[in-house]
Amino acid sequence: MQTSSRQAYLDWLRIMSIFGVLVFHSAMAFAHGEWWHIKNKETSNLLLEFIFWLSRFRMPLLFFISGTVSYFMLQKKSGAAFVGLRFRRLLLPLLFGMLLVVPPQIYLERVTQGFQGNFFDFYPRIFTGKPYPEGDLSWHHLWFIAYLFVYDVLFTPFFVFVMSHKGRQLLQRINWMARGKWVYLLTVPGILVYTFTTLLFPRTNDLIHDWGSLLYWLSFLLVGFVCIAHPLFMESLERNRRTSLGAAFITIIAINYVRWNGLEPWEVLQNYRSDWRTYGYLCLQVVTAWAWLLAAVGYGKKYLNKTHRSLNYINQAVYPFYILHQTVIVIVVYYVVQVNEGVGMKYAFTVLVSFALTLGIYHLFIRPYNLTRFMFGMKPKQPVKKQAANEAQPERDLLQTA
Repeated sequence: MQTSSRQAYLDWLRIMSIFGVLVFHSAMAFAHGEWWHIKNKETSNLLLEFIFWLSRFRMPLLFFISGTVSYFMLQKKSGAAFVGLRFRRLLLPLLFGMLLVVPPQIYLERVTQGFQGNFFDFYPRIFTGKPYPEGDLSWHHLWFIAYLFVYDVLFTPFFVFVMSHKGRQLLQRINWMARGKWVYLLTVPGILVYTFTTLLFPRTNDLIHDWGSLLYWLSFLLVGFVCIAHPLFMESLERNRRTSLGAAFITIIAINYVRWNGLEPWEVLQNYRSDWRTYGYLCLQVVTAWAWLLAAVGYGKKYLNKTHRSLNYINQAVYPFYILHQTVIVIVVYYVVQVNEGVGMKYAFTVLVSFALTLGIYHLFIRPYNLTRFMFGMKPKQPVKKQAANEAQPERDLLQTA
């Protein structure tokens, strides 16, 4: 059994995920105890709790949805064509972003650290070959694109197999997992990976030394691909949405009880690396990630599977929006932290202005021109008549850009 038509709820979830990334990164400058490129003098514990909760599932949800994107793209393309498309829509925007989008972030951070000179004085430093943070070359928030590119290229044979006749037969043999609560077995590999690798391989986002996170994020992408390829699994997630949401609340409350009372294993146990309670706590953290993710998918499928005339426009905007958003936030924050206002007002201003500026840049300077569309991984601009037809039927092209 295959899913032959795109699902609008996945696009709404993707849109909400990208907006979640905006509000998350906007909060980093004002959250207590969190490192970020530019920090406000005053920080907020409440914003820390907000980003802690959001960080449990924002990236897992994006990787899950990216798995469904790969499935829909492969419905119309061969494995080789799919890989070629990922080079154009992921690798090229990544390189462009590292050379032109990310450097202003690093420049303003260096200015706060004492660098004297304008951006053009700074820019040649990114070519010294030394990576950030010692050097000035980085992909910063674009690490997600780098990881997604690697996953899609390496796992294209697996994707093609799942979509083949033999793959469909194999999926039908595990129909039993769609009954009752058995669908949660799909989360077990990711839970085990995180629980037993996160202490060995702390997260770096540099791809090369990030073995724990590489496997962890991969688990969400593969489950997303398998679930959309086998509609019975998605139906099971919808039926079990209340269970997922209940587990999400219980686990996040348990985690925060431990955090707020100073009971984290590495705080109270002398030999925490060899204590079972450490791994129980780590397991709880990844269980809550899966629970929030599956609750979002289940409720999204139930209530968000509706198209709208604006969906095609918004869905095309989210990928360039993601590439741009953090640079815009850093620029806004650089000036916001210098004014004498409360943390709440600064945060609200940062979110609103960064959203407006990022969307404005997309609409005025990226969307209308084929060159900028190419650099940001978009399809070439369509003729007016064809574009109008697509906007009238947004479900025909919902997942094209990621």
